[in-house]
Amino acid sequence: MKKTVIIIPARYSSTRLCGKLLIEVDSKPIIQWVWEAAKKSKLADEIIIATDSELIFNKAKDFGANVEMTSVEHKSGSDRICEVAKRHSEYDYILNMQGDEPQITPEVIDLAISTLTKNDCDISTLVRQITDIEQIQDPNCVKCVFDNDFNALYFSRCPIPYERNKGEANYYAHIGIYGYKRESLIKMTSLEQSDLEKAESLEQLRALKNGMKIKVAITKLNPIGIDTQRDLNRFKNIVEKK
Repeated sequence: MKKTVIIIPARYSSTRLCGKLLIEVDSKPIIQWVWEAAKKSKLADEIIIATDSELIFNKAKDFGANVEMTSVEHKSGSDRICEVAKRHSEYDYILNMQGDEPQITPEVIDLAISTLTKNDCDISTLVRQITDIEQIQDPNCVKCVFDNDFNALYFSRCPIPYERNKGEANYYAHIGIYGYKRESLIKMTSLEQSDLEKAESLEQLRALKNGMKIKVAITKLNPIGIDTQRDLNRFKNIVEKK
């Protein structure tokens, strides 16, 4: 029987909010919020936190997580999870779950996993429909277009499609959670960065450029990614209201 592991890449350094994964909200560090959501997944067999930081390693051990140290040289989360995945040949499916999205839900996690396991694809990921013009124009909000079979055609920081005819465009924002077939993760991380990836700073474009198939599923969840102090304050406010 094929098995699935969730690997949460947890880098300490962040250009906009250093050490953010260890910032506590309601007495729990951000990384613990994410790990607890992953633990509730019905489709994952194991959860591993992959980090380059002894601080994160020790904190994860404190709250009971399975955690492994990785190289400090990795340039992306995919490279980090691939290092760990290569140590564990027993897993056929690997889910890359962002360590800075504490609002992620187990239902959404399982949607990403089932989209991978039930389809002929290399990678699975999620999108949500957006109508807010500020989000559509925001380069930090990555947009995705896909075909009638929900295969991703392109990801961009620009508004895609370009709305030449008013009222005809539907916009979808990408949610940064990826499911990989084991061989697909190893293949993608071994490939050279493509010109598209370098231009947009989006590693999923490396996969598309090399003919890999990315299957998309639509969700209504709009999780807050903790990238800035403003994001952190928004999350704190949501937790306090609950």
